[in-house]
Amino acid sequence: MERTRIAVAGASGLIGSALVRSLTADGHEVVRLVRHAPRSEAEVRWDPERGRVDAAGLAGCSAVVNLAGAGVGDHRWTDAYKRRIHDSRVHGTAALAKAVASLDERPRVFVNGSAMGYYGETGEQVVDESAPAGRGFLPELCVQWEAAAEPARAAGVRTAFTRTGLVVARGGGAWGRLFPLFLAGLGGRMGDGRQYWSYIALHDEVAAIRHLLDRDDLSGPFNLTAPDPLTNREITAAMGRVLRRPTVFAVPAPVLRRVLGEMAREVLGSARVVPKRLLESGFTFAFPGIEDALRAA
Repeated sequence: MERTRIAVAGASGLIGSALVRSLTADGHEVVRLVRHAPRSEAEVRWDPERGRVDAAGLAGCSAVVNLAGAGVGDHRWTDAYKRRIHDSRVHGTAALAKAVASLDERPRVFVNGSAMGYYGETGEQVVDESAPAGRGFLPELCVQWEAAAEPARAAGVRTAFTRTGLVVARGGGAWGRLFPLFLAGLGGRMGDGRQYWSYIALHDEVAAIRHLLDRDDLSGPFNLTAPDPLTNREITAAMGRVLRRPTVFAVPAPVLRRVLGEMAREVLGSARVVPKRLLESGFTFAFPGIEDALRAA
């Protein structure tokens, strides 16, 4: 990819900050979307919940990447927090897509975040991008989230969606909480451990996003997950091997439901999601196996 100007929303998050580091290391000019008054030409003001963005600040960008959204696992899912999760993604995406469509010289690509939560509970069934949306809060959210990008696509901007799995990283996300527990010897399976967890190393997540930015022939949904999802029991065992810690402290399902509320469905639910379209496009994973991903983290 030639050096160019790229706008990133959610640049301070786990994936966004890693993406920005990767882009700037290769000489790209990164414009960050921020909520405060811009302090330089490298910042653009926006308010995702209210659906506002300074479209003029996106002028000259060849690509826009939207990874913004309130953390799904940051708080218990009260009605108020579920509204925040929804508004930060759907309203923010709609605002960015409309801003992109309004430009005289539009970016050539809009990469918009999504999640493997699109598919909901899949049990032992392997699902790829052709599978329909599931039922429940997260699947319905993902459907609306992706639909909000329609103005950009309708304006002729190549639009791709990243249906991301559980990102293996020490600095945040689900594994940011798991690593300290396992390092302390308090790790263990969750529920019966038979539910599938579809994961991806942070390095591969960033590489896949850049793959979507670079390839002019790629659009639509892409599962950003490692090729071989594993059960929670298998991942727990791998954590024990890599970190050299015992993994005997299983957390019963009723306890998770009591502590996490509605969000426990996502921890106990099974999502056996594979990256069919990503692999077909020629993408190569650097850390395809769970032990590789854990060591990389």
